[in-house]
Amino acid sequence: MTAAAGVAAWHAYMEGGGDPQTLREMLAENAVFHSPVVHSPQAGRDKVFAYLHAASHVLGGDDFRYEREIIDGNQAMLEFATTLDGIHINGVDIIRWNNDGKIIDFKVMVRPLKAINKVWEKMGEMLAAQG
Repeated sequence: MTAAAGVAAWHAYMEGGGDPQTLREMLAENAVFHSPVVHSPQAGRDKVFAYLHAASHVLGGDDFRYEREIIDGNQAMLEFATTLDGIHINGVDIIRWNNDGKIIDFKVMVRPLKAINKVWEKMGEMLAAQG
């Protein structure tokens, strides 16, 4: 599977309201998540699911949008923008898929510092609520 198909599936997930089962099915068992606010990579489908599910609900509000995409082979970089509590957030998702079309690596980078602090606060609340 090419990254173009994976990106299309990711957009469908985000536009479809962030269905948990859809997300879980997109992830490889050995997936790894790199958070902009947690210093160590989070490995394994369950951990990656928890972070991505929380992030899609924290960041995926009405004004969330992808502004640019760079796709190459089995990887892609998606630049996004949104506003959270009046703070403009700009970031990138860097995603890699395996040959079965499952996400194996997902890295999020966010700017500016004020945005990172707000994402950290809201993600902490969402992850705590998930248990």
